[in-house]
Amino acid sequence: MNRTLILIGVVCVVLGVAWPWLRQLPLGRLPGDIVIVREHFRFFLPLTSCILVSVVISLLLWLFRK
Repeated sequence: MNRTLILIGVVCVVLGVAWPWLRQLPLGRLPGDIVIVREHFRFFLPLTSCILVSVVISLLLWLFRK
């Protein structure tokens, strides 16, 4: 449990430091992400971005398990 918490903390720090570069990735603006903009209303569903992130995380976990 201690090792897991330390790993989560390290990942959070790395993501925080890399945030200026991560913001420039096109996540959230991919084809398949649904955006509905109306007067006084905005709905955003990052469908494709969520699938892409899920696939990348699954592959990384699969590689580290072996």
